[in-house]
Amino acid sequence: MSDLLYEKKDHVATLTMNRPERMNAISVAMLAALEQALVDADDDPEIRVIVLTGSGRGFCSGLDLKDAAAGKGIGGSGPVSPGGGAAHISTRALPTVTLQRIDTPVLCVLNGAAAGYGLDLALGCDLRLMSDRAKLVPGFAKRGIVPESGGTWFLPRLVGWAKACEIGFLAEDLGPERALELGLVNRVIPHDELEDAARDWADRIAQNAPLAVAAIKRLYRHGLSQDFESHSHHVLMQLMLLMRSDDFKEGIQSFIEKRDPVFTGR
Repeated sequence: MSDLLYEKKDHVATLTMNRPERMNAISVAMLAALEQALVDADDDPEIRVIVLTGSGRGFCSGLDLKDAAAGKGIGGSGPVSPGGGAAHISTRALPTVTLQRIDTPVLCVLNGAAAGYGLDLALGCDLRLMSDRAKLVPGFAKRGIVPESGGTWFLPRLVGWAKACEIGFLAEDLGPERALELGLVNRVIPHDELEDAARDWADRIAQNAPLAVAAIKRLYRHGLSQDFESHSHHVLMQLMLLMRSDDFKEGIQSFIEKRDPVFTGR
């Protein structure tokens, strides 16, 4: 079976890391496949939400150390290239970078432990639902390394400086209650209800106007590095474009007619 499963249903693309025997440790091939799958889903006009999860007991245990020991991928002679090799140092084709670049919202479904690169992947998603059996494992300092793919950027923004330092310096596992308390996850869900909850969230997002949802995500991202006045200008420009769309007309008409809107993404 493929190391990465791709399912498309009702405007939702579900990407499932599929090496359950290795707790979904990411191989060089999987790293390249995941990056391409994210790009493909973002480019597909039918896809309005991306769901990222793992198979079996774990979400993702991190990068495959066997690849690193063999000099391949991150931790080897250099990051993976689009073709699956490690020819040069570049972040352009890394999934965590792509997660920040794409406009389609990404819902992370933490079915089990997220460690190392798996934790960075989870933090790079827009929303996180966590099983009450899962945990976050920020044990980088215990392995003599740093969060290599976004953790040092995400954590201070998500939890603030002092809490990020606490997480990074202590390097202790974070259970569901602590992850929720810190704001690292949106909800903690009973494990047996996690799949249904994820589908419900994805469907509810997909029912909203996709152009507006993508624009909100894009403006959130830009707002992290813009001053308020410049950002307000970009928001106004985006608003003027959206008001010309069929979706805007449908949103107004459905409100007047007191019915649920049916958006087409045009």
